[in-house]
Amino acid sequence: MTDRESGSGDDARSAPRYMNIATFMRAPMIDDPSDFDIALVGVPYDGAVTNRPGARHGPREVRNASSMMRSIHPTTRVNPYELRRVGDGGDVPFTRVYELEAAHKDIEAFFAGFKTAGVVTLAVGGDHSITLPILRGLTSGSPVGLIHIDAHTDTWDEFMGSRYNHGAPFRRAVEEGLIDPSRTVQIGIRGAQNSMDGWDYSEATGMRVIFMDEVTRMGVEAVAEEARRVVGDGPTYLSFDIDSLDPAFAPGTGTPEVGGLTTIESLTLLRALRGVPLMGADVVEVAPPFDPTGGTSLIAATLLYELLCLVAEVEP
Repeated sequence: MTDRESGSGDDARSAPRYMNIATFMRAPMIDDPSDFDIALVGVPYDGAVTNRPGARHGPREVRNASSMMRSIHPTTRVNPYELRRVGDGGDVPFTRVYELEAAHKDIEAFFAGFKTAGVVTLAVGGDHSITLPILRGLTSGSPVGLIHIDAHTDTWDEFMGSRYNHGAPFRRAVEEGLIDPSRTVQIGIRGAQNSMDGWDYSEATGMRVIFMDEVTRMGVEAVAEEARRVVGDGPTYLSFDIDSLDPAFAPGTGTPEVGGLTTIESLTLLRALRGVPLMGADVVEVAPPFDPTGGTSLIAATLLYELLCLVAEVEP
């Protein structure tokens, strides 16, 4: 089996970055999931946004930007491609993209296929509603812990007649028994709201909500320690909304909120989560049309690489 077939992809990563068809991290495309341990999957869907659309274009641009990623982590010296067979799982094949709940079923089925094959998934969205069907596809019986990095709690309820908009996935996830609210931490929450419903729901169900002003007071390393305490040593999912960053760094998103994380704070936060038993993760809400420089997609690709390094060290 060649390096490319085995999933190491060292030959592709050594080539000039502008060459070849763009895949996540220049990893090989997945034909047979049984040949891989980790799949990087695109979810080009933004049919549940409440503000600016555009996240449907996120996976394609993050793929392009991820050609900038190299193999060996600069601080941990982890090379995820030596630890695990990593491949690009392609995009979710939607059949009814104009029907929100039907599109969610497509997402659930696609991720359930990787779960059945024993492949860990890292997803790139897409709006934040996609995390709900991903959790449906990946969880089996027992709720998991959640590390949620975002400007918003996404525990609001119905909006304009939809219970599955991108502001509601974690409320629905609690109701469906997919996540354990007592093992859930929400980091970076900020911005004025017209209703306290989301904040109140998160706190009433036992989620640990760390508003951005508390993040600033504590520092991101202390925040990471608090996150580790909350989720404990059980299976945990991590969802990273790009709008958790200040729009000065990541303007390409649908619902920007000023006063957010910097890029180095984001990297430091993720690196301080090393050893958490992650069973999957996503980076969502990258909307390239609102960032002509491509910087937001590059940040998302870098965060995806950081998550890949974290997941690669988790024992199967």
